[in-house]
Amino acid sequence: MELRELNSFCYAARLRSISKAAELLELGQPTVTTHIQKLESDLGVVLFDRVKRPIQLTKEGEELYELAMPLIEGMDSLVAKLKTAEHKGSVSVATTPDMIPHTLLQVVRNFRAEYPQMPIRLLSRNRARVLELVNSGEVDLGLVPARETNLPLEFHALFTYERVLIAPLGHPILGLPVVSLEDIATWPLILMSPGTYTRTLLEGLFQRKGLRYQVVVEMESMDMIKRYVALGMGISVGPRLAIDPEDERHLGVVSLSHLLPVDQAGVITLRGKHLARGVLNFISVLEKTVREERAGRQV
Repeated sequence: MELRELNSFCYAARLRSISKAAELLELGQPTVTTHIQKLESDLGVVLFDRVKRPIQLTKEGEELYELAMPLIEGMDSLVAKLKTAEHKGSVSVATTPDMIPHTLLQVVRNFRAEYPQMPIRLLSRNRARVLELVNSGEVDLGLVPARETNLPLEFHALFTYERVLIAPLGHPILGLPVVSLEDIATWPLILMSPGTYTRTLLEGLFQRKGLRYQVVVEMESMDMIKRYVALGMGISVGPRLAIDPEDERHLGVVSLSHLLPVDQAGVITLRGKHLARGVLNFISVLEKTVREERAGRQV
């Protein structure tokens, strides 16, 4: 005896019609008939008087209906509550400052359109702090470039994370056939705050090569850095994802994949942690949005 067989039986009994039960359950009429026949075979009794119209329960059918219907109603109520839960609760996400105005903007817009009752809490932190927040359970998930970590975290890659040189149009560094670390260190730099991921990598390379460099302005936002660079106050190094198509009207952008690692960026969650339905829905929307944006860039 299976639950789906009891379900078909109870709805056919309630509606006094196998065809109506099949329509309500979104099943084929032969499927509902098979379920009822299987139930009768397992129990060794006849549940419906099929001669009369509409069909009627036999005495054994009435007894089974009285016992089974509360179970089916309870299951229907549980399913309804679970579906409602998809649109309740909240989602907390920690990510790096460059991803909030770029990668996550359309994701949040799409999620809000599909789940308008579910609030989202976004935290902007450097990569190391994002990992700590996910590991401590203070946020549901993180969105960061991946590097090896000793923390018990799960990582699901979504897109590449490439670094680029950003300079004002006409800057001498843009005319070089290949940009070197020495070339970058020569010019005034406008960078994100100390401890941020790309800056840490860049400064580590400078120090290993013994290069002297000058950071003239520090900021918390790549969007503000782009504006200062466009005004000729210095050059910068940042993620390609922070470069919008309209930026290239004012800025020169050069790949630094030969100098800095091209990482995979994606979702991190705490290993073994149960993720609420709302969190899983957010991840699903995130994955779909990234796929659509990637497909759009390839057209």
